[in-house]
Amino acid sequence: MRRSISNARPVPQRTCAACRQVKDKRALVRLVRTPAGKVEIDATGKKEGRGAYLCRESACWEKALKGTCLEHALKGSVSRGDLEKLYKNGKDLLKELTIG
Repeated sequence: MRRSISNARPVPQRTCAACRQVKDKRALVRLVRTPAGKVEIDATGKKEGRGAYLCRESACWEKALKGTCLEHALKGSVSRGDLEKLYKNGKDLLKELTIG
């Protein structure tokens, strides 16, 4: 008897830094702390540096950007300038993702 073996590749899972829910990697947005120390949105998911993931929901973004969970996930501090850029760019990204 032959056993049925699935050739399907496992779907990578990641945890949202704000709500702690585990979801498919592609369903989340990656933020990265670059080796230069800047924190930015990683649209490609391949930028070098320490990464953290957030859901595509505004509640998770607000919680992460106002609290310390993003700093904890990135294992370093996030400057006020980076937080303001993330807030603005994240808001635009969430609009784009919900429309498109």
